[in-house]
Amino acid sequence: MADEALFLLLHNEMVSGVYKSAEQGEVENGRCITKLENMGFRVGQGLIESTVLLLVDLFRFTKDTARFKDELDIMKFICKDFWTTVFKKQIDNLRTNHQGIYVLQDNKFRLLTQMSAGKQYLEHASKYLAFTCGLIRGGLLNLGIKSIVTAEVSSMPACKFQVMIQKL
Repeated sequence: MADEALFLLLHNEMVSGVYKSAEQGEVENGRCITKLENMGFRVGQGLIESTVLLLVDLFRFTKDTARFKDELDIMKFICKDFWTTVFKKQIDNLRTNHQGIYVLQDNKFRLLTQMSAGKQYLEHASKYLAFTCGLIRGGLLNLGIKSIVTAEVSSMPACKFQVMIQKL
């Protein structure tokens, strides 16, 4: 529980710090989202590296290696293991059109629960989702999938992350 609180505080401070520097004229508003997304991207890459190494150690003595058989298996891994590592819960729903588009739905997204008191905060939700978009994108890239990740919020704290797979 304490590590979750620390992560939430760290995330809020990252968002606040990036936007405070923008108010001082260092970065215009659109670049703040990009900066947060890039931070998440690097963290996602690192998390996948450590998670995959842990899985390899667990499965080292079995015939069954920890390889994924297809893109859908990788997305299931992101929704279950990766999401649980970061947010202490699995994604609530994964949908796909089987043509390279996946939608990951979290009905109680932890980074939005603190500010979900009303619709007046919907316009600020994107700054709190950018890091996670990068997290997903970085994790997927380290698993061999190039993607574009966007987020959408219609009622807080629920959100959807759309993952569009790009061919390498």
